[in-house]
Amino acid sequence: MSTTPFEALACPLDGDPLGKSDRVWRCAAGHSFDIARQGHVNLLPVQNKRSCDPGDSKEMVAARRRFLEAGHYQPIAEAVSRAVLADASAGASLSCLDAGCGEGYYLRELARACEEAAGDERSLALLGVDISKWAILAAAKQWKGATWAVGTNAHLPVQANSLDRVLCLFGFPVYPEFARVLKPGGELLQVDAGPDHLRELREIIYPTLKPPRADDEKLPEGFTLLGSETLRESIELSGPEPIADLLAMTPHLHRASAEGRARAASLTSLRLTVDVRLTRWKPEDVA
Repeated sequence: MSTTPFEALACPLDGDPLGKSDRVWRCAAGHSFDIARQGHVNLLPVQNKRSCDPGDSKEMVAARRRFLEAGHYQPIAEAVSRAVLADASAGASLSCLDAGCGEGYYLRELARACEEAAGDERSLALLGVDISKWAILAAAKQWKGATWAVGTNAHLPVQANSLDRVLCLFGFPVYPEFARVLKPGGELLQVDAGPDHLRELREIIYPTLKPPRADDEKLPEGFTLLGSETLRESIELSGPEPIADLLAMTPHLHRASAEGRARAASLTSLRLTVDVRLTRWKPEDVA
């Protein structure tokens, strides 16, 4: 199986298809977006930003990269890769977006899984979009096998009906946009934290834990449920560095009090529960 960059990008200003020439993406109206030296492109207009530097900071991106490359979430990456490829027919060419890709770990792991599928004639065209310029910069520096773009899930810079798979992993789903960019028969793969995810860390940094939210099985508008599975693992973090990285890469860093962060900083080891739910959705047919 081979992987290639995804090219069906859309202009974030008018929605027209973008074409690549030399080191520029340009639409028919003349809007142009330079490809950076590292290989990524910024498709996030100023009017779509809520701050000067939205998304994860440079420090959060670095912490996530160290934690993920240590293999702590490898079972999640393997489950996502299996789900992406599960129903792809022999010889198929799949276009896949990671919406909120961070520093690109899950797309790189997907590509690695494809390379290990000896004799597989399928191919993948890969796109990673994240609102953090630091995340996209890190992704582009590490691997050139995908298209990397700064952008927002609220206004994906992607042509309609151009994707076979959309991944939203611990991210912020925008279901109307996901339905717009998926082809008929395409799938949305979503990974969300379960009620016990990182429970041991949360018990340390918070005085009390909020009760888990009721799961009302409400379907997102425009989608039909294909199936779901729970992934549950136990991991051991040895040394203060991976514990600090885990805290730094999650929203818990800013939600915890100074006392809670201090308790986490004093740890030298921590056994944690990884509890996530992988759900597969199919866009409803439009009459």
